[in-house]
Amino acid sequence: MIIHRTLAVALTLGAWVGIVTPANADAIDGDWCFGASSLYIKGPSVRTPGGNQIEANYDRHGIRYVVPANEAGAGSEVVMRLLNEENAVLVRKVGATESGPETWKRCKPIS
Repeated sequence: MIIHRTLAVALTLGAWVGIVTPANADAIDGDWCFGASSLYIKGPSVRTPGGNQIEANYDRHGIRYVVPANEAGAGSEVVMRLLNEENAVLVRKVGATESGPETWKRCKPIS
C-alpha cells in the first residue's frame, strides 16, 4: 500500500514538473544563413533567399517548397530539416537529382 502511494506521488510530481518545465525552443522558425544567402521561416511563411514571400509545407522541424520562377534554381524543390538549435541541413532536388547537403546556421544564435 505504501509503495502504491509513493509511486502515485512520484508520478504526480513527475507530471507536474513536466508541465511547468519550459520546453526547448526546437523549431526551425527564424533567420537562417548560408554564406551571403539568408532564409526566414515563420511557420509556413517563408522569405526565400531571392526575397520572395511564399508558403511552404511546414512542420516544426522542417520545410519543403518549390523555388519561385524569378529565382536561381526556379522549379527545384528545397527541403530543409533542423539538425539542432543552431544548424539545419538544406537539400535541393531537381527531379530525381539531389544537390549535396548545405549546412545552414542561425543568423543570430539562440541563447
